[in-house]
Amino acid sequence: MALEEGSRVILHDIHSKHDGEIGTIKSIVQTMFGTSNYSVEFEEGQDAGIGEKSLEELIDGLEEE
Repeated sequence: MALEEGSRVILHDIHSKHDGEIGTIKSIVQTMFGTSNYSVEFEEGQDAGIGEKSLEELIDGLEEE
């Protein structure tokens, strides 16, 4: 998956108050292990340090309302 800044995603993390919400990637940080952590902004807040496995990229026109 090629997530970029500005990509719309759904968060799947039962430990987050934003679990199941749609958000926008605001920044990407590369870790020393070669993986990426993402900061995602939601309608009512932001989560940081999210791993790629917890994010599902939205395809244009298929957003859940």
